[in-house]
Order: sequence, then C-alpha cells, then structure tokens
Amino acid sequence: MKNLYETLGVSRTASPADIKKAYRKLAKELH
Repeated sequence: MKNLYETLGVSRTASPADIKKAYRKLAKELH
C-alpha cells in the first residue's frame, strides 16, 4: 500500500499547505 505522501504526489518534506492543496486536488478528481 502506498503511503500518504506517495498517494498525494507530494514529498515527505512538503508543507501542510502543500499537502492540503494536493488532497483537495485529488478529492476533486475522485468525486
């Protein structure tokens, strides 16, 4: 299973803002 960072396509050093942005983008694609 992929980890959180791989799933969102961000690096492990990504800021919380980058992670949120990636999450929202992914959520839009999947819904």
